[in-house]
Amino acid sequence: MTATAAPPRREAPAIPATAGRRRRVAAWIAIGLALLVVGGIGGAISAANQWAQRGALDPDSTGPAGTRAIAEILREHGVDVVVVRDRAAAADALATAEATLVLPDAPALSDDAVTALAEAAADVVLIEPRARTLDLLVAGSAPAGVAPDESVDPDCEVEDAVRAGALAPGGVYSAGDGTSPCYPAAGGFGLLVNPTDDGRVAAVDGRALFTNEHLADDGNAALAVNLMGRHALVVWYMPGAGDTDLADADPSLGELTPPWVSPVIVLLLVAGVAAGIWRGRRFGPLVAERLPVTVRASETTEGRARLYARASDPLHAADRLRIGALRRLATLLGLAANAAAPEIADAAAGRTGIDRRAVRGILLDETPRNDAELVALSTRLRDLEDAVRAAVRPERSPR
Repeated sequence: MTATAAPPRREAPAIPATAGRRRRVAAWIAIGLALLVVGGIGGAISAANQWAQRGALDPDSTGPAGTRAIAEILREHGVDVVVVRDRAAAADALATAEATLVLPDAPALSDDAVTALAEAAADVVLIEPRARTLDLLVAGSAPAGVAPDESVDPDCEVEDAVRAGALAPGGVYSAGDGTSPCYPAAGGFGLLVNPTDDGRVAAVDGRALFTNEHLADDGNAALAVNLMGRHALVVWYMPGAGDTDLADADPSLGELTPPWVSPVIVLLLVAGVAAGIWRGRRFGPLVAERLPVTVRASETTEGRARLYARASDPLHAADRLRIGALRRLATLLGLAANAAAPEIADAAAGRTGIDRRAVRGILLDETPRNDAELVALSTRLRDLEDAVRAAVRPERSPR
């Protein structure tokens, strides 16, 4: 018996080194560009958020939530509007002359700092009153909710409110003793005026009344000019996050840990990087490996057939024959690769004219009980394939 030599194996074409290097360089360039784009988008979003936070009630902002319009109106009436963004500058500006301090919420300042600023001003207008500032500067007062979006009359004796007329107050507040309340709505008042030794403190919801988008409604502009324009100087204080006199009493994580922890963490990171460089695997181009033995497909099929015969399992062997036949029939009939077996059987019966029950018996229903019936089923499967091939490609059918 003569041994048949296995056909020579084709070697995979080698990838030129320059092409692989170009691909790696292009990949790193693409990664760098992607990181730059992501960083730019993140920076733009961060800048937009910072601008939105600064624009709320800011006299330099022309956005809907800014207050540039009322600042310009005050300047047209001869009032000098000075915008300050730190506590020291606000104190210096208030010391130059009698002035009105326009004060939004200042959570970064202590109670003493807020009180000191208010005492340095002749008048104070709280345009974003919170519970703390109301308790400090308008004793006995507190937030009381939000009024319905409808205009109400002043219903008080405060001349500035009477001249301004009706308006929709937005937030409302409860009034303490000695306070003159105006614009009653929803169980509270839209304006509180509390007299002091040298002037007064007024509290009003500036977001609902004095912003650029609401200033032209009702008597909002008139009320703003009446409250803020009583003196020739307006100091508009816009506190920043860094402008604070509060000491951080909470210890940091570094203060809580022993001094040797940070050097150990750095050492572990360096050791991890060194281990990665030492043991890391660099992936290069694929290398074609020559196999020691090439097994032909016919030998694999014969080996499986002997295993099925030894196991006396004709049903399993029939399933394998039917799976192969169904795959080939689906290709011949132009069906999808995931077509169901009944669909393939019906298509084969319709194309060849063979009885549908007979085709389904060959491809699905018949169960061989021994080797003879398995051989007969194999023959019928081959005949069915030949019939379908003859119906689909008559010029290629065997004669």
